[in-house]
Amino acid sequence: MSRASERGAVAVEFAILAPVLVMLLLGIMEFSRAYNAQASLSAAARESVRVMAISNNASTAKAAAMSTAVSLQPALKDTNITFKNLDTGTTSCAPGNRITVTISYNLSTMTGIAGPFPMKGKGAMLCGG
Repeated sequence: MSRASERGAVAVEFAILAPVLVMLLLGIMEFSRAYNAQASLSAAARESVRVMAISNNASTAKAAAMSTAVSLQPALKDTNITFKNLDTGTTSCAPGNRITVTISYNLSTMTGIAGPFPMKGKGAMLCGG
């Protein structure tokens, strides 16, 4: 077998494997971005519910969530964040009651192949302490 035919075989093998390698790389990047977004949502929910349990001020708690999840693009909005008192069903946080915060977010993908992916971050805490 001559060198010229071996070069052709290498080119064919590369043409077959290159798309697989590119898709693998893009998949790793998308998964890393989704993992980071979920970690940001969880941290924002914890911080938001902590502020709400201490201050009983929804706007301050929403601001805390937005300042915690600064890595999310597009950024969080007030409409992404909801509060619920598990004892009364309201959004206020009376001492001794349990409050939860849910942050809903749609993560669009970099490649546009799949998505957007709906994601949630949740936090719960006892009010007043």
